[in-house]
Amino acid sequence: RGCKLDSKLISAFIERWRPETHIFHLPCGECTIILKDVQLQLGLPMDGFILTGFTQSADWEVVCYDLLGAILNNIYEGQIEMGWLRDTFLEPGDNSIEVERIRYARAYIFEIIGGYLMLDLSRNFVHLRWLLKFIDFRATGK
Repeated sequence: RGCKLDSKLISAFIERWRPETHIFHLPCGECTIILKDVQLQLGLPMDGFILTGFTQSADWEVVCYDLLGAILNNIYEGQIEMGWLRDTFLEPGDNSIEVERIRYARAYIFEIIGGYLMLDLSRNFVHLRWLLKFIDFRATGK
C-alpha cells in the first residue's frame, strides 16, 4: 500500500542531511525541502484553511471504536501502534459497504499522518488526536 520506499536511497539521504542547517549536502550542491515540495509530493493545498484546534479526550477507546469500528487492547496515553492499523484495516473489496470504506479511508489517512507527516521518534505509534480531525470528511477537505 502507498508508495514504495527505497531503503538505500533513504539511507543515502540520511547520511547527507545536516540537522543544524536543515539542508542535504549532495555532490551537486545543497538541497532543502520546502513547502512547495511537500505540496507536490502529497497533493496537499498550500492555501486555504489551516488545521487548528485543541483535541483532548478522556476515553480514547470510545474515539477509536466510534471512528474506526475497532478497539485496540493497548492504547498507550492516547497512542496506538501503527502495525495494528496495517493489520486490522485491509483494503475493502468491491462488495464492501460504505461504512467499511469510510473506516478504511480514516485508517489509511491516519496511517499516513502517523507514518510520514506527524511521526513520533519510534515510528511505531500515532496519537488518536489526529483521528478526531476525520470525524466529518466534508469539513476535513476544507
